[in-house]
Amino acid sequence: MLINAEDFEAIASGRFDTAFRRWVRPTVKAGGTLTTAAGVLAIDAVDVVGLNAVTPEDLKRAGFETRSDLDAMLGSREGTLYRIRLRYLGEDPRAALRESAEISDADADAIAETLSRMDGSTPWVRRTLELIANEPGQSAHELAKALDVPQVKFKGNVRRLKALGLTESLSVGYRLSARGQAWLARPIASA
Repeated sequence: MLINAEDFEAIASGRFDTAFRRWVRPTVKAGGTLTTAAGVLAIDAVDVVGLNAVTPEDLKRAGFETRSDLDAMLGSREGTLYRIRLRYLGEDPRAALRESAEISDADADAIAETLSRMDGSTPWVRRTLELIANEPGQSAHELAKALDVPQVKFKGNVRRLKALGLTESLSVGYRLSARGQAWLARPIASA
């Protein structure tokens, strides 16, 4: 589920607590969280709602003045209409991780174990980190092509690395975070 910066700020400030999406299948579930560069949102409810059952209060809680504003946002998308209740939980915990250039031995061991599981039978982690380090700001399409993997798989892999605080997204492409640089600088035996 994508939340634009303006809507995120409105949710974080408490002005809104609702979003509407039309999906063939929901991409979030109640009780989950949504982590963005701006922070973390709790997903308190995900309910199917009929278009005619959207109340004026629902519209107000989602930042719409009229039903036609909601209709315009939904456009001609296919699927079922969902009402999502959200609330701000706090800052993105990955931000603090990314900024830390020092990795303790205990953290290094934990990262190594996680990355080893992520690698599985087809090691990709070190190659991906090295490529991002050598080509910061390169598009995901070009990076995926260089690694000979589908772009969707590449982006999923980078999201997993980002969750560990090793990479950062740029307006185009990625770069290693301070933590990612420190990790990559460690001897390979630690990886």
